[in-house]
Amino acid sequence: MSSPDATPERLSDLLGEHASLERELAEPSVHADQARARRLSRRYAQLAPLVETSRALEEARGNLATAHELARDDASFAAEARTLQTQVEELSARLHEQLLPKDPDDDKDVILEIKAGEGGAESALFAGDLLRMYLRYAERRGWSTEVLDAVEAELGGYKDVAVAIKSRSDEGIWSRLKFEGGVHRVQRVPVTESQGRIHTSAAGVLVLPEAEEVDVTVDPNELRIDVFRSSGPGGQSVNTTDSAVRITHLPSGIVVSSQNEKSQLQNKESALRVLRARLLAAAREEAEATASDQRRSQVRTMDRSERVRTYNFPENRIADHRVGYKAHNLDQVIDGDLDAVIDALTTAHTAELLAAGS
Repeated sequence: MSSPDATPERLSDLLGEHASLERELAEPSVHADQARARRLSRRYAQLAPLVETSRALEEARGNLATAHELARDDASFAAEARTLQTQVEELSARLHEQLLPKDPDDDKDVILEIKAGEGGAESALFAGDLLRMYLRYAERRGWSTEVLDAVEAELGGYKDVAVAIKSRSDEGIWSRLKFEGGVHRVQRVPVTESQGRIHTSAAGVLVLPEAEEVDVTVDPNELRIDVFRSSGPGGQSVNTTDSAVRITHLPSGIVVSSQNEKSQLQNKESALRVLRARLLAAAREEAEATASDQRRSQVRTMDRSERVRTYNFPENRIADHRVGYKAHNLDQVIDGDLDAVIDALTTAHTAELLAAGS
């Protein structure tokens, strides 16, 4: 592993950026534009741990030099020097990790979509369980949630549901949820099973960084907007007006819809939020496809065709197949206690970056 001292220019640039952001955020005029102030605040918070580590390392190195000097005349300082040497090594390793290239979307909010897959009614019920799991996890972390669109299934659960998850602070949600995308498999006895047999079904999860209008430009002339009546489970109409909205982005062929609100205007705005997020994700994927190695590990783990996780209810077992994570606390995980699973994924991803010498 190379020392962070091998990248003094990068460290200097980031420390300078932090200082510049601090000056900008002290200007009252900045806060007149709330979107800009929020972006600056998030970036400032993102850099804060690195600045803290850099300052602690500088102080520890100064103390170590002093301890070595004093140890020449007083051997009792030798033990303190050894302790400080360990501290310097730990802080150096932490700074090296913090200097790794960051995902540009880490500080963004997300739009999370869950779609029922193979397994019929049981898959839709499982999609509902996954939605509840993520909503409970968001609640635990103090995030706000908003269901943008939901197509309910006849026997409960969802055929398709999209939810926006926003941070109430400067915490980036994408950094925590970006590895949740993929096929989630469940093994349990469905409520519709009379013989008590264990069935396997699946639901797909797609996580997108929410795009702001400055990230993606949507030309209204490139949109086809259709309106229709909202429908509930089984297809019955739940609204007497054409309030549901379907938007087709003609250049890409991406189609999004929203029928959760009673207002056509609100449904249109919800659909546009999902569209912007999908367009941003498509642009990111295109850029990644042309890059050599950058973020290759993330692309692999975000592959939506992969079965990423299994929820085995009879054994109360949760298993993430990408990193070999297993635990027998599924009841707690499905109730929103996801941190241990997510930590295992982010730790593995950081280890990959370190091993690649990024």
